Amino acid sequence: MIKRTRQPKMHLLEKVIRVFLFLIGLVMKPVLKIIFNIIYGDSEKVPKIRQQLCLHSATRLAKMIRNKEVKAVEVMEAYIDRAKEINPIVNAIIGERYNEALKDAQKVDDILDKKEGHGKYSAVNAPFLGVPLSAKEAFGVKGMPHASGLVIRKGVVAEEDAEVVKRLKEAGAIPFIITNVSELCMWYESANRLYGRTKNAYNTGRIVGGSSGGEGCAISAGASVMGIGSDIGGSIRMPSFFNGIFGHRPSKGLVPNEGQYPIADGSDADLLSTGPMCRYSEDLLPLLKVYAGAKSSEANLDQHVDVRKLKFYYMEDDGGSLLVSNVDQELKDAQIKAVEYLKNTLGVSVEKVNIHELKFSVQIWSAKMLAGGGTSFCEYMADKKGKVNAFKEFAKWMVGQSNHTIPAIGLGIAENFNGMSDQQTQMFAQKCDKLDEEFQNILGNDGVFLYPSHPKIAPYHNEPIFYPFNFAYTGIFNALGYPVTQVPLGLSQDGLPLGMQVVSTMNNDRLTIAVACELEKYKGWTEPGSRS
Repeated sequence: MIKRTRQPKMHLLEKVIRVFLFLIGLVMKPVLKIIFNIIYGDSEKVPKIRQQLCLHSATRLAKMIRNKEVKAVEVMEAYIDRAKEINPIVNAIIGERYNEALKDAQKVDDILDKKEGHGKYSAVNAPFLGVPLSAKEAFGVKGMPHASGLVIRKGVVAEEDAEVVKRLKEAGAIPFIITNVSELCMWYESANRLYGRTKNAYNTGRIVGGSSGGEGCAISAGASVMGIGSDIGGSIRMPSFFNGIFGHRPSKGLVPNEGQYPIADGSDADLLSTGPMCRYSEDLLPLLKVYAGAKSSEANLDQHVDVRKLKFYYMEDDGGSLLVSNVDQELKDAQIKAVEYLKNTLGVSVEKVNIHELKFSVQIWSAKMLAGGGTSFCEYMADKKGKVNAFKEFAKWMVGQSNHTIPAIGLGIAENFNGMSDQQTQMFAQKCDKLDEEFQNILGNDGVFLYPSHPKIAPYHNEPIFYPFNFAYTGIFNALGYPVTQVPLGLSQDGLPLGMQVVSTMNNDRLTIAVACELEKYKGWTEPGSRS
């Protein structure tokens, strides 16, 4: 019998703090909502997708190109057309290689026309033959911008491809656009002083998430079919959630992170994962196999999964962290409907659990990040040419003279104040170990855990500043190193994406992806401007 963790009685001080925060929230939340609605309430409409080739999965497009049902050039032209159509509205794309991509596509067509290269271009060797590929600016794509939204790096271009870019190109993919990020990829809204702010295709007054927000937006709006994201605290899953697409954070160490800027080093490296983002769930597993390369066998990615034989568990929230917002009711309702779908369709049991340590997700993630070593954020703000004084930058920001965003400056200031003593860091690291042990006991190697992606449906621009720790719903699984697939669950009453995370234990990526594929039959990607 599995032992469940019982939540201890709430300490009196915690009760007092909770009541105090609740009363503040009663006043502040309506006021903030009114203010943000006044500033960002008007939304510019993104045109419906008219390019029919942009409505196929990457896997399907590669098959069509290989079978000469369509030219690779025609596919590339369709995506370039769509990218040009939507980018003036959403500002997701900050670099392009349209001419070069068309030439690359023509080479594919020429070889297929000559009936050459059948082995090289087979479904096994080139599963994404001729398929357009997007990448967030943090990844090196030779000759393309590689600034990570940092003004001091304006004009820097990648000298070589990142490792995952090389692997995708070898698999037949053709890079054609580079997408926007948050400054230095450390905030959950994609905005910076170099390229500006990316807007949500479902409502341009709302955020796209970060740091892979440009990816999420471009893919959701039909300007890309598959893209490369990275995730140190939710940077694949939050943008995938806010933009209503699929995203996967692989198990720790399964996919190489080389070729990114900034690159996580020291203890941070254990939290960073590189993974796929896409509109259609059938692309997730083939993409992950390419990303992982020879390590695919470590995660048994070729092993068939019978979802009816899996164990399912879920929680509707983290148990009540004082640092994180309450989960929106629409998100809870969407999750419960998905649970009911799984029960009714698969005939499985889905058990609600109470895992107490999730309440400390912010502290656990922070303890892991503070474990030591590596380049500081203020050093990265200076492009590792010295160190930015975050306090001076804040003073400059106050008079409109800073080249940095307020979230980046705030993180730089916070870096100067270690919020945890060594004893606290050790205590929360131990809680992480305890949490890992509990998940191992519950899930084993044949279980999945359903959990909210974020407590709030896509917030207004700049609203995350008031909720800086809401990333904890995703960040906790970086601390654990677990694989997580982000799954869309239709749209809210306001036409904004809903979704949830599907989690499993280390190297059980195939389980979460299999469940995502099943859930797509219920609710998958919904085109912006539609109603689910």
